[in-house]
Amino acid sequence: MTKLNVLVSLITADNDYQMAQAAAAAEAAKRLDIDIHIVYAGNNAINQSQQLLTSIQASSQRPDAILVEPVGTGMAQVAAAAAAAGIGWGIINREVDYVAKLRGTGRVPIFAITTDQEEAGRIQGKQFAVFLKGGGSILYIEGPATGEVARLRTAGMQSTRPGKVTPKILKGDWTEASAYKSVKSWLALGTSQQMGIRLIGSQNDAMAMGARKAFEEVPEIQARKEWLSLPFTGIDGVPETGQEWVRRGLLAATVITPTLMGQALEIMTKAIRSGVQPPPHTSVKPASYPALEQLTAGPK
Repeated sequence: MTKLNVLVSLITADNDYQMAQAAAAAEAAKRLDIDIHIVYAGNNAINQSQQLLTSIQASSQRPDAILVEPVGTGMAQVAAAAAAAGIGWGIINREVDYVAKLRGTGRVPIFAITTDQEEAGRIQGKQFAVFLKGGGSILYIEGPATGEVARLRTAGMQSTRPGKVTPKILKGDWTEASAYKSVKSWLALGTSQQMGIRLIGSQNDAMAMGARKAFEEVPEIQARKEWLSLPFTGIDGVPETGQEWVRRGLLAATVITPTLMGQALEIMTKAIRSGVQPPPHTSVKPASYPALEQLTAGPK
């Protein structure tokens, strides 16, 4: 019997969470005895769409299914092309409204699996409240506006942060390098020293570490020491990176958003082998690391 062949499309290879997604996919593929091919979009939505359409339109060796974590939008047109070609479609970490419609057009599995991104933001806002009981300004590094993950995480954070905690927002693209560049540019402004920043909050751990790297290069010794003494927080909480950075004191806290690619592969494989549509949507809850009640003493 021919092995199932699944194409896994990820956002970038320059992000610890995306690499953890790839590792989870490889582990699940071995356990499920299926073949996978992993491609990275290089943080470019157009490139990602073209990669997928090339595979969908191939005259031979088309995948049986595609699992994609989109760079930008929910990729409705690409999803429709996959379904029309008889290719299963699973979308990761993106809320979309086309799943029900596509499930009615054929028998290939169509589903979404997401982490509750707004809840991840709410948890981070609660962490801010713990660390800044007296209020203050935070430097908040958002992901790109092209996708909804950054928007949902911001909305969640804004809903739980105390009113006396004020964010100054910088932009990144989920990579360490992007946050490093953004913070370096901000530090070059004279106003950066006058804002009374008391915490560095990033929408993922990679950007939090990029921010740390920028502050580590502040030339004035006392200023550098003061910046690095602030709490740094992120989101993703990959065990070998984000959680380890917390244990080492490089981050004060993170929010664990579980890798979903292994679970998505299990859902897709079971659906194809059984011929039964999976649930249209699966949602996974994030969690604070450390737990919120363990943060009540505040950072060291």
